[in-house]
Amino acid sequence: MPKSKYESIYKDLKLKIESGEFPQGELLPSENSLIPQYECSRNTLRRAIARLVTDGYVQTIQGKGVRNIFIPVDQASFAIGSIESFKESASRNRRAGSTQVLRFVEFTADSRVAARTGFSEGAELYYIQRVHSLDGKPLILNHNYFLKSAVPGLTAEIASRSIYEYLENTLHMTIVNSKRVMTVEKITQIDEKYLELDVNDYNCLAVITSHTYNSDGVMFEFTQSRHRPDYFRFQDNALRRPAIP
Repeated sequence: MPKSKYESIYKDLKLKIESGEFPQGELLPSENSLIPQYECSRNTLRRAIARLVTDGYVQTIQGKGVRNIFIPVDQASFAIGSIESFKESASRNRRAGSTQVLRFVEFTADSRVAARTGFSEGAELYYIQRVHSLDGKPLILNHNYFLKSAVPGLTAEIASRSIYEYLENTLHMTIVNSKRVMTVEKITQIDEKYLELDVNDYNCLAVITSHTYNSDGVMFEFTQSRHRPDYFRFQDNALRRPAIP
């Protein structure tokens, strides 16, 4: 399914906000100027703006317009309230990102893997081990499991660039939601090696475990992301909702 118009508008506005093209604290161009620019309806533009509001990039002000409230952070941060690829995160943080594929194998899930990942026993999977770096510094060690039937044609080369770009732009998959659990765990020898950690300085790291689903309700990915503790920072945008009487 092709990407919706509002999503492409959302991504373009988001990029302009992150790059500083729209100054922080200032109003975005008016609806009347953005609608002909994007050749879209008012409702489509407002849907894109609504998503920027939810993600904490802008605030709508009645009678005035839409204000840019995005605040860049000095340390690399990762969005917890949205599904974001590492490549997108690197761009948002204005850092040079790179990915090294350490392992890429195809295998059949046994009972142990099924219990750990949530995939069915006997499912055909890809297992990918990758290190993500920003500005040359390794920050994340990822253990990715993908369901082969949902992600056909995946290769190590694709994994070294952006798997989500492949899913959305080539397979036209719609990624809907991801259930996540955050824990703190002991550093392993693999963590120590690939994240260049000294156990005399750190003996634990942050771990994000996620089960991710597409628009067909299929869990196509299980990932465990292991983050350097000295660069671990997640950000979210919390919205106050009226209390239910």
